[in-house]
Amino acid sequence: MNLGNMNRLLLSVLLLAGCVSAQPWARERLDKSSRHGEWVSVKHDSRSVDAFVAYPEIREKAPVVLVIHEIFGMSDWVQLEADELAAAGFIAIAPDLLSGMGPNGGNTKSFASGDIGQAIQKLPPDQITADLNAAADWALKQPAANGKLFVTGYCYGGGQSFRFATNRPDLKAAFVYYGGPPPVDAMAKIHAPVYGFYGGNDARISAGVPDTQEKMKAAGKTYEPVIYDGAGHGFMRAGDDPAGAEPNVKARNAAFARMTSLIQTLSK
Repeated sequence: MNLGNMNRLLLSVLLLAGCVSAQPWARERLDKSSRHGEWVSVKHDSRSVDAFVAYPEIREKAPVVLVIHEIFGMSDWVQLEADELAAAGFIAIAPDLLSGMGPNGGNTKSFASGDIGQAIQKLPPDQITADLNAAADWALKQPAANGKLFVTGYCYGGGQSFRFATNRPDLKAAFVYYGGPPPVDAMAKIHAPVYGFYGGNDARISAGVPDTQEKMKAAGKTYEPVIYDGAGHGFMRAGDDPAGAEPNVKARNAAFARMTSLIQTLSK
């Protein structure tokens, strides 16, 4: 790639990051939600992790869904996704993996939009796992939780949700949205079924699905992917956007229905 093309690619990434970080439509919907949402500080070792928690309005105790954000960090849409999961009857907790990593010890909001992705890529894997475990453990200890744990993630978070399944033996299921698999030798550590959600127009990711199927099958693990025709990368966020293209909206609705149905079934 020549310098001109590299500069144009960098510019497009920065513009996209700015676009994604704004999301006034997501903030507006979240502000109108009747469900209780709050920020909590989850502590482990010497770290404090900021996490957004959304609670369902139901009579019985609920499963916990750990929500892992995109490469864009803790955006308004990630919080909206947690609220949508709460609307479906689950306790959703979304940790900000950039907690304490920003300027002056800040979180995602302390970064310039164009710096978020680079900061996330530099996070130590062991720290990510510890942050996710701490958030999951905090939620499971809440009186309204029924002890069942699930994980879902999107783009970068999709890959992390797959990786989390290699580190969490009590996980009931992992829902991987357009994220890559862990190394093949780590697949042996997976105890929970893994369900994949991919865009038909996202060959960069979806072209690797057959290979992942073969490797998971060889490891004796459950892996059930679905590829949604016409949907692009990031179709869950794009499908929530009021200006989203129809294939993304259709894929988002079908994927969300599939995930929530599986959580309900696996929670019995």
